[in-house]
Amino acid sequence: MRKTFTGLVLRPHQKETALIRLCEKKLHAPCRYFRILKKSLDARDKSDIKWVYSVECGTQPYREPPRTFARVAAPPRVVIVGTGPAGLFCALRLVESGIAPVLLERGKPVEERAADVDAFCRTGVLDPSSNVQFGEGGAGAFSDGKLNTQTGDKRNRDVLETFVRFGAPEEVAYLGKPHVGSDKLRQVVANLRAYLVAHGAQFCFSERLTDIRVRDGRIYEAVTDRAVYPCEKLVLAVGHSARDTFEMLLARGMQMQQKEFAVGVRIEHLQSAIGRAQYGAGYAALPAADYKLVSHASERAVFTFCMCPGGVVIPSASEEDGVVTNGMSNYARSEKNANAALVVQVRREDFGGDHPLAGVQFQRKLERAAFRAAGENYRAPVQLVGDFLADKESYYFGEVKPSYAVGTAFVPMQAIFPRALTDALKAALPDMDAKLSGFAAYEAVLTGVESRTSSPVRIVRDGLTLQAEGMAGVYPCGEGCGYAGGITSAAADGIRVAERIVESCL
Repeated sequence: MRKTFTGLVLRPHQKETALIRLCEKKLHAPCRYFRILKKSLDARDKSDIKWVYSVECGTQPYREPPRTFARVAAPPRVVIVGTGPAGLFCALRLVESGIAPVLLERGKPVEERAADVDAFCRTGVLDPSSNVQFGEGGAGAFSDGKLNTQTGDKRNRDVLETFVRFGAPEEVAYLGKPHVGSDKLRQVVANLRAYLVAHGAQFCFSERLTDIRVRDGRIYEAVTDRAVYPCEKLVLAVGHSARDTFEMLLARGMQMQQKEFAVGVRIEHLQSAIGRAQYGAGYAALPAADYKLVSHASERAVFTFCMCPGGVVIPSASEEDGVVTNGMSNYARSEKNANAALVVQVRREDFGGDHPLAGVQFQRKLERAAFRAAGENYRAPVQLVGDFLADKESYYFGEVKPSYAVGTAFVPMQAIFPRALTDALKAALPDMDAKLSGFAAYEAVLTGVESRTSSPVRIVRDGLTLQAEGMAGVYPCGEGCGYAGGITSAAADGIRVAERIVESCL
């Protein structure tokens, strides 16, 4: 018999083997089966920081039975566009049901892509098809690898266990705030690809979708810059930066809607300062501290997003003549700085007009303004928080040095962003500082621009079949098409789409 115990507490210096002894006391017998279900850090009282666990245990050995999936007798021809989390998890669920898809990816395999990102960081020479946005693993492959999500999707647990299955640390399955780290995430992606190939999936790298062909309202071919692929099912897992793909799909009659998003900057502090603010004097013995802040000090919501403890601000452009930032941490989170996106709600009236891709143009305008202002060489505009609040130009760095690898130039953020956005940021910084001491420290660094927080467009799909409205056999999927917001929710949406495809074949 298995039992679940919740609220078990360990101090930071205690080893997790102590949990087994606690379970044995509760069971009044030796513990022969033990599994951690949940682990979270309670740091609300800085004088009493503790780990809190939920565990499952028993007096007899136990192994979870293997999952089985319905097998499709007559597999359809399926093409998946994009190999981010939505595309890869969709492919995984399809092969488990006997459907071997073709995966089209405009970028390169994750190993080659990492080399291209390194080259851009060193030289400032951008490859528009292989960068932080494009390539195997999607934009999340160069992030903190966060796997927490606010969605209540039943598939989320499956996503976490799948990451562990393909090489992520076991704690990913039970941590309250799981993260893989960019370094380990890339290996997970490579392992997943190897499994898919071994089960019949075909990967076509450096191949961009250029057209779709529809007959009588149903997809029958996907066209790339290299080949034509017959298909009965087309999964669009294209990611939020596939702007040329959105333009092509719109021209082919795909129904799209504007979607609100957020833009702003990356804010950097010393990681040690965040640790002291969150944990107090004993921060060194605890995991790298994070934070999540929201401000309603102005009429526009301002919030932090994709916080990267012990990480770097990474150059993330995918188009020439634009500067884009993102945050990245490796699993150890051992870099000197902490960074997070500090972003402002963008409203539909900011876009101007009713065109479905007006949000894309708004993003692009900011990225090009940042490129011009910082010297037209992919350096990023930066400003100290204190100078930003005082409407002064910055001339020097203090203790916090920017981690953006291509280089930076001092530029007032007011020269890049509309007044409504900078006013909202000015109101939010001291408000957030009241919640996290030192957040608005004078020497903290703002780096612009953070423009790719989420997709500015949604491709309309039927709520039941998940197929694109008016285009049978086409399945908009994941973050780029407007149905997810992060690695876990994108992967879950990929599974959801695969389930619908399988159901349509049974």
